[in-house]
Parts: sequence; structure tokens; C-alpha cells
Amino acid sequence: MLRAVEGGASVVVCSTCRLSAESREDDSGRRGGALLAEAVRKLRDDDPAYAGIAVQDMPCLFICERHCTVHVRGTGKVGYVLGGFTPDEDAARAILDYAARHAASEEGVVRYADWPQGVKGHFIVRTPPDGFVCT
Repeated sequence: MLRAVEGGASVVVCSTCRLSAESREDDSGRRGGALLAEAVRKLRDDDPAYAGIAVQDMPCLFICERHCTVHVRGTGKVGYVLGGFTPDEDAARAILDYAARHAASEEGVVRYADWPQGVKGHFIVRTPPDGFVCT
């Protein structure tokens, strides 16, 4: 069930997420999560500012109430699960901008004032790194 991936700064995209609250797939039968993963990966590949961020996907993050979900994480850092995105370039840029700030932070905590506008209102949960809890 588990697949090894490189550690470090990454965005894990739920590849099976719904397209929206109303629709499971687009007109060609593609799930929103697959479309979002594609958009995030393409933007990361096209912009050297995001080169240090891995884009990984996995089926089902078990947050089915929210569509197009991602987990922003890094080794030894607090992680964040976000959802409710539209699977497009604007969402991909906001996610990667946040992931870059997360990667640059010491513990994974990014000041609210530094959050890209496109991620505000999308946070679902924060996850402590292995062996730690938040104070």
C-alpha cells in the first residue's frame, strides 16, 4: 500500500478528488485531483522558483467533503492539508507559492501575512512532524 518517495519539501495531491462540490469529473471523465496534480506539476516544471518542491500524488487523502485536496509537508516540519481548490493554474501557483514559503521556514510555520491569497480559506488541518507535537 505504501510507495517510497523522496523526503523533503513536497506537495502531495489527492489524485482521485472530485472536480468540485457538484461534479466528480470533467466532461472528458478526468477527476479534479488528477487535473490539479497535472497543473501543479506543469507549473513546478516550468518555473525554476519551485524546483526544490516535489509534487507527489496518491489516491484518496480521505477528505471527501472537500474537493481538490493537497498536503504540504517537509521533513521535520508541521504539515498542512488544504482543499476546495479549482484544478487550474491559479490554484497551482497559490499552492506552490505557499509550499515554497513552507519549505523556507524553520518549522513549517508561515506567518498569515505571508500566505498567498489563493490559499486563504482552504486550510483543513495541520499535522505535526513525526516525533513532535505543536506547542
